[in-house]
Amino acid sequence: MEPLKNTLDALMLGLSHKKTGCLDAGPEQWLKKALTKKELQHIKVKYFSKGVLSLNVDSSVWLYILSLKKEELLKILQKEAPAVKNINLRIGEM
Repeated sequence: MEPLKNTLDALMLGLSHKKTGCLDAGPEQWLKKALTKKELQHIKVKYFSKGVLSLNVDSSVWLYILSLKKEELLKILQKEAPAVKNINLRIGEM
C-alpha cells in the first residue's frame, strides 16, 4: 500500500502543473533555461500565481541588472510557459 504522503505529493504536483499550463517544469526550470548560472545564484523564486512570477533578488545591483533584462526574460519564459504574464522583481531573502 502506498503511503498517503506520496499520494498527496503526486496529486499536488499534478494540480500545480495543470494550473501553470506547463506539464514538464516549474519556475525554477524555466529560469534555468532563460538565465546564466551567475544570474541564477542571485535570485530565488518567491511564488508563481495568476500568471505573475515573483522573484527575490539579493541586492540592488542585481535588481537593476535583471530589470534591464526583464522584457527579454519575459519573452523567453513565455516560450517555455505561456501562463507567465508578468515578472515582479524585489530585493528579498535568499
